[in-house]
Amino acid sequence: MTSATSAPNPPTTASSRAASSRAASPRRCSIASALDVVGEKWSLLVIRELVLGVRRFNDIAANTGAPRDILTARLRKLEEVGVVIRRQYEERPPRYEYVLTRAGRDLRPVIMALKHWGDSHVMEAPLPMVYEHSCGHTFVPQTVCKACGEPMEPRSLTLKARG
Repeated sequence: MTSATSAPNPPTTASSRAASSRAASPRRCSIASALDVVGEKWSLLVIRELVLGVRRFNDIAANTGAPRDILTARLRKLEEVGVVIRRQYEERPPRYEYVLTRAGRDLRPVIMALKHWGDSHVMEAPLPMVYEHSCGHTFVPQTVCKACGEPMEPRSLTLKARG
């Protein structure tokens, strides 16, 4: 009498042990941690608006299409984690605007890269909003090495443990 529940366990191999150990303890990753902070659609759209200079709640709501309760929650979370600060600009009635902190401003290249990727791979045609660099050419974001200025290519990168 053989059933699926009484069948013997398959032999354990190195690859199955590696797969099960990965499932039990996922890789520590800065990307995953960053996504915990800003990886939700409405959070990224709030950051986009702040990068574009939009600072007031009603304008952010109108430009993102976010429901007000969700927008309020995302702004609070971004404030709690230090991506934005809320500044009062009017006393009666009290009104506030949102401003990117240094951590928030450091997300500008991420927003520009997402826009470029969306223009290149998602939209049928790039949207009319095109950035021009101070050199006079259309701005195309690119990741380069801070030390030598060379573009990032898969063959140019080697993973090294911090010592």
